Amino acid sequence: MHHPLYAPLLACALFTAFGLSTGDVHAQGASGKSTIRIVVPYGSGGAPDVLGRLLAQKMTESMGQPVIVDNKPGASGIIAAEFVMKAAPDGNTLFLADTGHLAINPALNPKLPYSPLRDFTPVAQAIYSPFFLFAQTSLGVQSVKELIALAKAKPGLNYGTSGNGTPHHLCMALFANGTGTDMTHVPYKGVAQSIPALAAGDVTLMCTSPLTGMPVVRAGKARVLAVASLKRSPVMPEIPTLAESGVPDIEVGASVGLLLPAGAARDVVQRLASEIMAAVSSPDATARMVALGQEVVPRGPDQYAELMRNELQNYARSVKISGAKLD
Repeated sequence: MHHPLYAPLLACALFTAFGLSTGDVHAQGASGKSTIRIVVPYGSGGAPDVLGRLLAQKMTESMGQPVIVDNKPGASGIIAAEFVMKAAPDGNTLFLADTGHLAINPALNPKLPYSPLRDFTPVAQAIYSPFFLFAQTSLGVQSVKELIALAKAKPGLNYGTSGNGTPHHLCMALFANGTGTDMTHVPYKGVAQSIPALAAGDVTLMCTSPLTGMPVVRAGKARVLAVASLKRSPVMPEIPTLAESGVPDIEVGASVGLLLPAGAARDVVQRLASEIMAAVSSPDATARMVALGQEVVPRGPDQYAELMRNELQNYARSVKISGAKLD
């Protein structure tokens, strides 16, 4: 059974612990300036949502105008992407997107209704979220080697993700392909649904960020087996890489940044980029993100655009290798 209280408690605990509000501030400020909306393609509780609320709080203070978070989860980010894509490029509607929306979706979905480089204007990268492999304690495995042996003995082990076309999905598909194991994909609408499923044992494996996975570990319901990167992460340096564990060439994480609709004026882009990078680079914001298992990587519009182009190429290759398909 699911534990329906788990996700909201996780979200509320995160918001309370890090001084963030769970509510939107829809009114215009005393200055009469228009509200800036940060559209987050996930529900409450994940790293992108916490980052969005942190940025909204900081930018409201520094810009003197209201900045709010608008959660639009579902359809692997397509709902949020289309909403922002159709908005006016006036700087008032930002898309807080990650690698799944900007690199994996285009590789997985030939009918994707948006093009990352054509339909959006990159503003700034904020963080990088390394992904770790978590196993439900009920599996009884202590290492990747033991997991592979079990998966070969018992084909069909299931893994949960926050939806088709997400980094969570690709990470596990690459793992199954790289280990020659047959696994079953169980997609959820977001981490608010997938994490309780891991905690309850409804799914036995998950590739996700420390922010969402570690509460399940602390509750004694899961173990961390490896990090899906080419070198160990400073977030948890004691955890081996998949390559060290005998599964090479898997590098999956989430670069998280903000974009405007295509056609945004350069001065608007630069102003928002400066605000975003200053917000995430402030000592207290950096400390908060690091505490949540995120690497703070502030990059401006040109660097972020270059990263997007590189990730599009790299993940197109990874999707092909993995054999991942939309269910």
